[in-house]
Amino acid sequence: GSPPRATAGAGAGRTAVPRRAPEGGPAPRTLNPGGLAADTSGMRPFAHCAAVGGFRLAWLAVGVVACLAGAPLAHAAPLTVQALGRDGKPLPGTVVFLESREARAAARPLPGLEVAQVGRQFVPQVTVLTVGSELRFPNRDSVRHHVYSFSPAKTFELKLYTGTPAHPVVFDKPGIAVLGCNIHDQMVAWVVVVETPHHGQTGADGVLKLEAPAGNYRLRSWHPALPPGAPAADQPLELPAAGASVTLRLPLTAAGL
Repeated sequence: GSPPRATAGAGAGRTAVPRRAPEGGPAPRTLNPGGLAADTSGMRPFAHCAAVGGFRLAWLAVGVVACLAGAPLAHAAPLTVQALGRDGKPLPGTVVFLESREARAAARPLPGLEVAQVGRQFVPQVTVLTVGSELRFPNRDSVRHHVYSFSPAKTFELKLYTGTPAHPVVFDKPGIAVLGCNIHDQMVAWVVVVETPHHGQTGADGVLKLEAPAGNYRLRSWHPALPPGAPAADQPLELPAAGASVTLRLPLTAAGL
């Protein structure tokens, strides 16, 4: 059966260039900066973003820009997510993200991200980023590391090195990439690649607060303590303009983590 539904508890344009009418000729027309003639007789304002018949392409473009500039931004609705283990205790470090067609269109690559090697560990251990983001792997240890991932979401190798490799790794498709070091087997980290700007990780209290436009989403959740290869859990979420609070229960015993 289907999973239960989670419910809520342009820069300025250039000045038009007037044309001089020949003697005894018809009234002058106006040339827009791109050279398209526009008949301005009977022109009405773009009230309520309505289309006005008889306008040429240049005036249509101006109207579209005016409509976009005056359109209100989508209302950001608050969302509070509480992640719990099967024992009812808070589950810190749970990755939560909201998916929808609109969220996918709004997602952009994130700048300035890195996963460092410090004390023969990856820091941070879990990184959440959007598709297309670049990730650098600086080695701040006195020993060399060989960083790799064989995950379908991203396969790469940074062979034995010190310092910071010249080129970052681009994570170009969604999924969960597991990182390792070919020299130090105890080193492991995860990169969660999402197609949405609405994402985060729960804090020590197992709580994450997000803001997103009201609408219908898929609420996804994942934790690094889940079995290897486990996908992010998925359930529907209706986020009203007033906001929502949701409790997630993952198949983990929080007290043992």
